[in-house]
Amino acid sequence: MNETPSRKEQTHDRIVTTASQAIRRKGYGGIGVADIMKEAGLTHGGFYAHFASKTDLLAEVADRTGAESLARLGRIADRAPEGESLAAIVDAYLSDKHVESPETGCPVGALGSELARQEAPVRRAATRRMKEVIDLLGRQLPGWAEGADRAQALATYCTLVGALTIARAVDDPAFSRAVRDAARDLILGPRD
Repeated sequence: MNETPSRKEQTHDRIVTTASQAIRRKGYGGIGVADIMKEAGLTHGGFYAHFASKTDLLAEVADRTGAESLARLGRIADRAPEGESLAAIVDAYLSDKHVESPETGCPVGALGSELARQEAPVRRAATRRMKEVIDLLGRQLPGWAEGADRAQALATYCTLVGALTIARAVDDPAFSRAVRDAARDLILGPRD
């Protein structure tokens, strides 16, 4: 059985990869299909050989970027010393690198405020992936295996996304850092 992706599959992947980065960099309204195809090195007309509509592309992008974010956070948790997985996730999520790289980072941190205006398939894919990230965060919390309240995992996620959004929005690096430090302290407690 040949496991090498076909040319069409490779092209499809290139479109989704390009769109994933471009949309997180410029926002849903900041880039069109023609721009994405040009950035991918393809013609606009070729788009419809892969997607029935822009919504179909956006739904696939939401699913893929959410899955990538979940996998990245999972790897961080897995590599952390025992009992330090939540701190490792929080530190990576609130890092300078993540703030400065919206095109490769958390899609909700880059696009969250725009998701409410997207069509149902896009919101459905994003919602499913958000729930998975919240569950991953919850598994890092003490007492999760014993049925601990999900509210702490939800609050942790909301704090992370909100802090990242604000840290990227402001034009003052010291304020950006202060926002992230406050969020870290709220989630993990003040540093010693």
